[in-house]
Amino acid sequence: MTMIYDPAHPVVRADPHPTYARLREEDPVHWHPGLRCWILTRYEDVAAALSGPAMSPDRLTPFYAALPGETQSLLAEMMRYLNLWIVFRDPPAHTRLRGLVAKAFLPGTILSFKPLIEKIVTRQLDRLAKKDEADLVADFTMPLPALVIMAMMGVPEERLYDVKGWSDDIMLFIGTARATPDKYERARRGAVEMAGLFREEIEKRRADPGDDLLSLLIAARDEQDRLSEDELVATAMLLLFAGHETTTNLLSTATLTMMRNPDQRARLAASPDMASTAVEEFLRTEAPTNAMGRVVRTTHEVRGVTLKEGDRLFAIINAANRDGSQFTDPDKVDVGRQPNRHLTFGQGPHFCLGAQLARLEARIALPQLIERFPNMSPGSSPPVWLDSLVMRGLKSLPVRTGR
Repeated sequence: MTMIYDPAHPVVRADPHPTYARLREEDPVHWHPGLRCWILTRYEDVAAALSGPAMSPDRLTPFYAALPGETQSLLAEMMRYLNLWIVFRDPPAHTRLRGLVAKAFLPGTILSFKPLIEKIVTRQLDRLAKKDEADLVADFTMPLPALVIMAMMGVPEERLYDVKGWSDDIMLFIGTARATPDKYERARRGAVEMAGLFREEIEKRRADPGDDLLSLLIAARDEQDRLSEDELVATAMLLLFAGHETTTNLLSTATLTMMRNPDQRARLAASPDMASTAVEEFLRTEAPTNAMGRVVRTTHEVRGVTLKEGDRLFAIINAANRDGSQFTDPDKVDVGRQPNRHLTFGQGPHFCLGAQLARLEARIALPQLIERFPNMSPGSSPPVWLDSLVMRGLKSLPVRTGR
């Protein structure tokens, strides 16, 4: 009987790993008739899809082109910006854009924000400490990375819930949500509102530059090779969106993983200097980006299956990260695991620019969380997972703080 992978099924959404294991074993190049795309699940194939020249990251253009004319008109303003996101661009446009944006993401620049991150972590943990029960996503793992990237970009803190709402709406489109009927209208509205915010902030920075990331992007634009106005707005949108959505997912699933594996939480609590390897293991076992989309640029074969030019596919990161050909005891959580060559941040020229920031936030936040709340336990209701093929994270994580 042919297996059909259904990412929207509640059981699969809560725990996709048994399904991924079966796909790796029985159908590693899986055709999904509903999504009309290929699903890759083995480490070697996923790595090749993410880094090889036979694939393009521009999955939005063909998807948009296939939509009815009325829907295209609805989404035209949103696509104006999303088509300029680095993650969807091919060389040479990708090479040029990444080179400019990287000037604002130098290692020294990111590390300079460490005191800011520590301050925000402490403040959010102090607020959490006032509660016996909490939704960890709403009360900690969402506001923390959102406030960090907003502060880094100079976006006023009082816009937190505006930003979060817009990002959630955009993610309905980016994340391939399947159970939200008005997702296109919400995504359009979120993108337009966020773009408007950044046009206002860009004008303020031009009049009064600072040391924030947005000012650095504007400075890069004013050099010999410059970002266009739309590229500047689009890049700011991407940094704000990606800078907190994925880190929220990482912190949420890492906390859930520790509650489900108290022995590993105890190891990290006893040895906080293991934070680096622990974070890599949390990135491996529940990658916040579940899948990365690609379009076949050149017809070729994968395990005897012909992938034709123009075919869409999703490389499943969370399947590759538990491939037994690459990882010993792949379903076991080991906060001291080394080596740990997971694919969570991608591979090759599209390796995630924000990887250092996500790692830094998690290395600071998670040890402090378990130090402050050593007895944190699951709450009275179960976790609620995101409706998304592309993202892997929690909408809510009820906990008892144990304070």
